[in-house]
Amino acid sequence: MTHQSTHQTLTPPVAERRDLVRSHHGEDVSDPYEWLRDKEDPQVIAHLEAENAYTDARTAHLKPLVDQVFTEIKSRVQETDLSVPVRHRDWWYYSRTEEGKQYPIHARIAVGNSPGRPDLGEGGAPPHEEVLLDGNVEAEGEEFFALGAFEVDHSGQQLAYAVDTSGDERFDVVVRDLRTGVAVDETLTGVGYGVAWSACGRYLFYTRVDEAWRPYQVWRHELGTAAAGDVLVYQEDDERYWMWLETSRDERHLVIGVGTKNTSEFRLLDSDDPTGQFRVVAPRQEGLDYDIEPAGDTLWVTHNRDHREYELARAPLTSTSAADWRTVIPGQDGVRITGMDAFSGHLAVSMRREGLTRVLVLPLDGASDTGVGDGFEVPVQEVLYSIHPGDNPEHETTTMQVVVESMVTPKSVFDVDLTTGELTLLKQQPVLGGYDPADYQQHRLWATAADGTRIPISLVARADVQPDGTAPGMVYGYGSYEIPIDPGFSVARLSYLDRGVVYAIAHVRGGGEMGRAWYEAGRMEHKVTTFTDFVACADHLVDSGWVAPDRLAAEGRSAGGLLMGAVLNLAPERFRVVHAGVPFVDALTTILNPALPLTVGEWEEWGNPVESAEIYRLMRGYSPYENVRAVDYPAVLATTGLNDTRVYYVEPAKWVQRLRETVTSDQQERPILLKTEMVAGHGGKTG
Repeated sequence: MTHQSTHQTLTPPVAERRDLVRSHHGEDVSDPYEWLRDKEDPQVIAHLEAENAYTDARTAHLKPLVDQVFTEIKSRVQETDLSVPVRHRDWWYYSRTEEGKQYPIHARIAVGNSPGRPDLGEGGAPPHEEVLLDGNVEAEGEEFFALGAFEVDHSGQQLAYAVDTSGDERFDVVVRDLRTGVAVDETLTGVGYGVAWSACGRYLFYTRVDEAWRPYQVWRHELGTAAAGDVLVYQEDDERYWMWLETSRDERHLVIGVGTKNTSEFRLLDSDDPTGQFRVVAPRQEGLDYDIEPAGDTLWVTHNRDHREYELARAPLTSTSAADWRTVIPGQDGVRITGMDAFSGHLAVSMRREGLTRVLVLPLDGASDTGVGDGFEVPVQEVLYSIHPGDNPEHETTTMQVVVESMVTPKSVFDVDLTTGELTLLKQQPVLGGYDPADYQQHRLWATAADGTRIPISLVARADVQPDGTAPGMVYGYGSYEIPIDPGFSVARLSYLDRGVVYAIAHVRGGGEMGRAWYEAGRMEHKVTTFTDFVACADHLVDSGWVAPDRLAAEGRSAGGLLMGAVLNLAPERFRVVHAGVPFVDALTTILNPALPLTVGEWEEWGNPVESAEIYRLMRGYSPYENVRAVDYPAVLATTGLNDTRVYYVEPAKWVQRLRETVTSDQQERPILLKTEMVAGHGGKTG
């Protein structure tokens, strides 16, 4: 049984031990807390609620500071605000927020009422507005509300949107007639993220997930009919493959993509022929990862067939083989091609070089051997920054939207003239209260890993902070799935910085900051490199004087939560406090169980410990829950959501118990806390 004493004694909850033996590769491992996995067990819920009460009690003295920081953040946020309107066919689409309301209002204005991009003023409902969906109305009475798909059909008269009210990432789809505002179809429940319209607006394609929460089917639904009559158009039986569904930018095709971390495959269907058969663009080949964009009569392809860092190719739209791909931009060491957007007269190629994002614009040129002419790189005049294409639904356009930000410059939306390269600032994220970027400084630092590799660090601090070894610091890390954590702006972070805290991002291997090779150097059998890189970055922050040796905090979420757990075991003395959000800290238990969500697909990231004794021993050696040491640890805060389907709440719940019973540090001075949002998923609470 779980028990908790009075708040005055501040004794943490203790979960009952119920030993369960796990046997693999000749080793028996006893796990006393695996029973906490059953969230239908009232004792599990009672334990999590007791943990929440304990966390509340241990942090009660911080409430004045919490209230102060919340007030600061709120005072800097322009609650009544509007996004940049984006034209699609005969409408300008945008979203807006209103002061005191939790969710955006999605709306549009007819181009006939505003031939140029509408000036929406300082906020509020502009003239001629048509509200498509008010999230505040839809969320009434719900503790959790999240939108998945949000797709207007080709005629502009029907909206399909998907709603999740628990956080488990299974959605119910509503089709609304935008002429009347009436829901005309609510038959689709428990679907995945993707939906796509046929050109005629009669059919809606959608995905379903299996018991492991893996999107694996695409179905065709005829509006106004029962879901029982829907037609299965594709099923992916290989459990390693994830599926997605979309419409091409020129809206001529429905696109089904399936992929693992190593291999992908795409299918196309003419959206004017919704009852036809999808055709394969290029059959899957193990290790061949590609992405496509059909545009007009050309198929544009980014792929890794000939170079690890990918290249750009083109093929006839009717191509059904990789043998048809003709190189446009060859692969190059140190330059990772990450994506491509095709417009009627230009391409925008997204890439990474020297740890930073870039966007290259190329004009289409039918007379050229490659099909493109000489272009330009969209310029950004900062030492650290992030740039990426924004919302660009139109194929026929001479401008494209890009989003630029840095650790000192708020998110800024620009129009880029695709012919001249001229940039026009459309909107910069407002920061109320007189924000001045000159009050802050940002730097690119380089730590040296044990093998001599230079690891980039992005750092921001108040302008008057000096590297004299006295400042407190926070270092954030992720380092998995080739996902980069790029330098960006945060209003909330200003409350750190204004108190003299130095904030840094450790761009460790396993992430995508420095390209595919960077990712491969921190995955599978090389995973430990991610952890040692992070420690090297922490050491550099101290050795360079940016952070005091006894004032460094660390933070990571999801796979970054695994990173937090691993570095705690590896070098607990480096940190004063650690926040692990939705942390993947019981990695081996999860990856050993193919019945759990995502597990089989994860084997290409971590390895397959079920089949491989070597991978089992490797993961056994770094999985945080299994390697807690009887030494002094920092204070720890673990946060999770009860309905998280990506990293189950049980992982941090078990980990916290193991930490408390093992570490030797004074837990009154350095508490170990667990906070569970009881109606939330992987992304936390909504609103």
